[in-house]
Order: sequence, then C-alpha cells, then structure tokens
Amino acid sequence: MSDQGAAPPPGGPIQPTGPAQPTQPGQTPAPPVYQQAPKGPSGPRAGFWKRFVAAIIDGVLLGIVNAGISAAFGQSLVTTTHTNGTSSVHIQATGIAFILEIAIAVAYFGYFEGGSTGATLGKKAMGIRVIDFSSGAPIGFGRAVLRYFARFLSAVVCLLGYLWMLWDKEKQTWHDKISTTLVVPTDAYPVTT
Repeated sequence: MSDQGAAPPPGGPIQPTGPAQPTQPGQTPAPPVYQQAPKGPSGPRAGFWKRFVAAIIDGVLLGIVNAGISAAFGQSLVTTTHTNGTSSVHIQATGIAFILEIAIAVAYFGYFEGGSTGATLGKKAMGIRVIDFSSGAPIGFGRAVLRYFARFLSAVVCLLGYLWMLWDKEKQTWHDKISTTLVVPTDAYPVTT
C-alpha cells in the first residue's frame, strides 16, 4: 500500500518539515516528514508567587465586600464565642447574604477575567492575565465563570490543584486545565483592543 494520500498523524495541526525528497524517474516520492506544530501561546507563563499575591489581593477585595454584605444583613460571617474557658469559631451567614457573596464573586471573576484584559484587579497589580490556551484570546464571561467554580476542585485535595502548576510544563492549575486557560505575564502578552 502506498503512503501517498495517507492521513497525517493524529494529535492536532501538523506541518511538513520540508518538501518531499526528489526521486529518480519511476520511483515513488518519499512522503514528507511531519512535525507537531506548537499549540497555543508559546511564550512565558506567570509564576507561582505572582499568582499567589494576585489571589491574596483579590481575596482581600472580595473579603471587604463580603464584610459589607454581612454588616448590611446584621450578621458577622465569623464570630467567636467563649464557653467555659474554651473558644470556638462559628461561621454564620444568612442564605441571602451567602447567595449575594457568591454572585458578586462570580460577577467579579466573570467580568474581569472574561473581559478583554483577562485580569482581575489583583492580576493587574501583579502584571499577569488569563488567556485562552489555544488562541491567546480573551476567554469570555462563561469560561471565566467555569474557571471560578473549578477553583473549588483545585482546593479540594489539600490545594493540590493549585500546586499542580509547580511541576506542570504549561504552569497550569487544575482550574486552568478545566477551562483550557493559561495565566501569562502581561508584558509578554499585551492586551490588544
């Protein structure tokens, strides 16, 4: 069976590395050699500490908003009680306050990470942004919301999903993999409008 017309190897877009070898009259030309084309953005990725500090900044900002919501509903999210010399911490939130807090977090991450900049306020402060793995384009509101909820999976097993980026070749966390995103330095991937 001839190799002519054979399908290229599976695994995504491929490119020939050069023209087929010239042949003598009557010989079948050798098929071109295929090489896997790089997928998605190929530049630097955001490091662990920049992402960590950005998450702290975003957490503090959302914490301030959540405290305001909690105060508006007349309850503290965290209260400490002392009974017989011991301390215990109780987490309290009305159902409405909890729903509002989740809705605000979804809106925050959906708007900022899904927008054209791909960066929350924390990410902007650290000079990093979220982009689509395949195209480098913004990810849109829906995928940003998916990425937000996937963070809970990254946190489930002792934060293993977050730490995954330390040994992953693309520096992706589990929520990056689920939403097919990358976090990259803004100076290497500037925002185009």
